[in-house]
Amino acid sequence: MPGNTTKTSTPVRRRSRPLFDIVGNGSTPVRELIAGLSMFLATAYTVVVIPGMLEDAGLPVAAITTCVITVIILGTAAMGVFGNLPMVLAPGLGGVSLVAYTLVLDGQIEYPVAMGMVFWSGVVFLLLTLFGIRSLVTRIIPASIRLAIGPAIGLFIAFVGFRSAGLVVPGKSSLKLGDLGSPAALLTLAAVVVLIALVARRVPGAFIIVIVAATLVGIPLGLTQLHGSAFSLPQFDGSLLFHIDLVTSLSPHYLPYLFAFFASEFFSTTGVIMTVTDHLGRAKHPGSPALVDPKRAFLVDSSTIIGGSLFGAPSVTTYAESTAGAEAGGRTGASSLWTAACFLVLLFATPLAAAIPAAATAPVVIVVGLKILSGFRRISTDDLTELIPAAMVLACTIFWGNFGTGIAAGLLCFVLVKVLAGKWRDVHPGMWVMAPFLVYFFIAVA
Repeated sequence: MPGNTTKTSTPVRRRSRPLFDIVGNGSTPVRELIAGLSMFLATAYTVVVIPGMLEDAGLPVAAITTCVITVIILGTAAMGVFGNLPMVLAPGLGGVSLVAYTLVLDGQIEYPVAMGMVFWSGVVFLLLTLFGIRSLVTRIIPASIRLAIGPAIGLFIAFVGFRSAGLVVPGKSSLKLGDLGSPAALLTLAAVVVLIALVARRVPGAFIIVIVAATLVGIPLGLTQLHGSAFSLPQFDGSLLFHIDLVTSLSPHYLPYLFAFFASEFFSTTGVIMTVTDHLGRAKHPGSPALVDPKRAFLVDSSTIIGGSLFGAPSVTTYAESTAGAEAGGRTGASSLWTAACFLVLLFATPLAAAIPAAATAPVVIVVGLKILSGFRRISTDDLTELIPAAMVLACTIFWGNFGTGIAAGLLCFVLVKVLAGKWRDVHPGMWVMAPFLVYFFIAVA
């Protein structure tokens, strides 16, 4: 009789997935690098524009530049590692304008109080995310409004590109045609044509090629100008760190400002994240809705809002120009890490970034924005109660210069139109809860 044999089972070790799983997400390391550079070049203007706006509010430009770049690096890197998504985080133009011009420059409040408002809005963002309410909001948004958010953002950033290149300028009653014979306008228009051709031919790194080429062409045209050395040490005197008033910012008479700021940034950031994740979902699974969970992205951006306020950098948000990375083929957080690395280099080369002319970056912003507009064709035109609210998102985004406000207008319009048309059953129950807050938002804005 054979002796008993004891079988020892060897535990099966599961192979851990790579940090970014670039191949599994349908990308390559080279494509992620190109996407990261594309996002960096499309958003590099922030290190000049944002500090300039805050300088108008009385902040030291050298110190705030260092703070802004530092926040961009930390927030974008966190989005890459924790969120594993190709997105750039930086102080948003709309929120910075609200803080710098409406609140501080007009003498409404002092800067530390404004930073307190930013801090508390970030805390509310974070709580809404942790309790799943923010993800719930994205689910109860009507399909037609959701489809309009991407085109609205695309139209908005295309407008930013036209404006920065001088193709459109403010008129007496509305916008008017800029000087198309100026070197900046001619270079921008030529670069747009070349970029469209390169994208149509699927040339790798088309965005980078056009930006570099336009920057070089801008030298003899006097558009690309480097003042002094290309490199300099970052300047930070510590005066902005934790320069925040958490108590006064909660005063009852500041509540309308706080709510207006919160609601605008909520819909702006949520709209951008929804747009990028929808794009990634369709890229991975053509013909199907987005399958990318945005919760991690929500956690990162809400946490970065809080951290940014402690650094004196207001209104950190996920930038619409992140779509440049997705359009360039970026599928993972590796793209974001490359972008963060570029900004780290830029921390010591701010004058070099300032030398890149608007005529070099505007073509990328314009083409990316116009390309996103194609999503509007998926909205049904048979039902006016679906079409009109969706169109309101686009119209109000441009008329009011803020796609967060445009999204809020479209949502409120959707509820009102459906009720008056006798189709109130089409309204998600969650929208009835949201509607009073939307009304209060517009009252606060007014």
